[in-house]
Amino acid sequence: MKVGVVGAGIVGLAVARELALTHGATVTVLDKEDRVGAHQTGHNSGVVHAGIYYKPGSLKAKLCRDGMALLREYCAEHAIAYDEVGKLVIASTPAERSGLHGIAERARANGVPGIVELDALGLREVEPHAVGVAAVHSPHTAIADFPAVARRLARDVEESGGSVLLSHPVRALRETANGVEVIAGSRRLAFDRLVVCAGLGTDTVARMAKSTADVRIVPFRGEYYALAGASKDLVRGLIYPVPDPRYPFLGVHLTRRIDGEVLVGPNAVMALALEGYSWRDVDLADLRRTLTWKGTRKLAARHWRTGVREVVGSMFKGSFLAAARRYVPELTGADLVRTTGGVRAQAVAGDGSMLDDFAIDVQGRVVLVRNAPSPAATSSLAIARHIVGLTSVLTN
Repeated sequence: MKVGVVGAGIVGLAVARELALTHGATVTVLDKEDRVGAHQTGHNSGVVHAGIYYKPGSLKAKLCRDGMALLREYCAEHAIAYDEVGKLVIASTPAERSGLHGIAERARANGVPGIVELDALGLREVEPHAVGVAAVHSPHTAIADFPAVARRLARDVEESGGSVLLSHPVRALRETANGVEVIAGSRRLAFDRLVVCAGLGTDTVARMAKSTADVRIVPFRGEYYALAGASKDLVRGLIYPVPDPRYPFLGVHLTRRIDGEVLVGPNAVMALALEGYSWRDVDLADLRRTLTWKGTRKLAARHWRTGVREVVGSMFKGSFLAAARRYVPELTGADLVRTTGGVRAQAVAGDGSMLDDFAIDVQGRVVLVRNAPSPAATSSLAIARHIVGLTSVLTN
């Protein structure tokens, strides 16, 4: 069987590896960039989530827990950096206690090990420079080098007889009676099945596949600051706020990375291009598609006040500093230095709701991963098993 995979991010490469190793498929991965993991895989904070937030019974909950175990084993096997630094979710006010307790209950329902609810003194034993009225501690939440994982997955694909074709943008595709024909770069390729894990480029490929799903990708940029100098020592692991349940974003947090850097962020502002990593990155065609989508308009009408706050916050370091100081009050403005951010491919339905769970559509011989935001990197190996396990991928 010949299978094409569109997207050389961590999810696409994991799918390709799984197909090759467990089903003996001849796999070809296609990507428009000149390197693997160029977008969401290479622009995230490196957190390996333990599964504390997600609705019990959801794909996110199941695949995050399974994926974390698989990823930990994979990193150990290939000597890829992986460190269980632990996470504190902190209630900074008494009003947040109920939401914090709900997170603990959800984490236990998801089978997350080691969950402990702490008081103000207890949380300082975990993070001596942090403050709050209470916290939930997830000791097995980890950090890893996701770009290194992606590079290793690409090697696995090639060592199993597959190909990773970089600088090969998909320009056209059509389903035939016998399979799927794809034009990528200057090549015409024929596959029995095609799996699309294109992230920010999902809608482009979905249009080629004539998908009728009432959902589109809206790009949200997450901006970060990094802690400078000795201020890095104020954070041992991961410090998160109690998230707003209305949104699939987790709010500005402090994250120790595998390279020793500590990030403050991200916020969430709508990007002006699918790959809009700064305010200077504007693509009028992308922006027009985003703004004219009915789902975007309904989303904006419902949450415009929050959107305005995020945009204003994007302009001023003080908003990031204030968010960080709620939990680590010793920080000063001099401790924060602007650093690179990322763009989240957030699927939005036609009614304006943001899809929270992973979403995978099977359309004939084409499988479309329509929504795979965080914790997709954590869950990548489990997502791959789930996709390959869909009978529609390997039969008919």
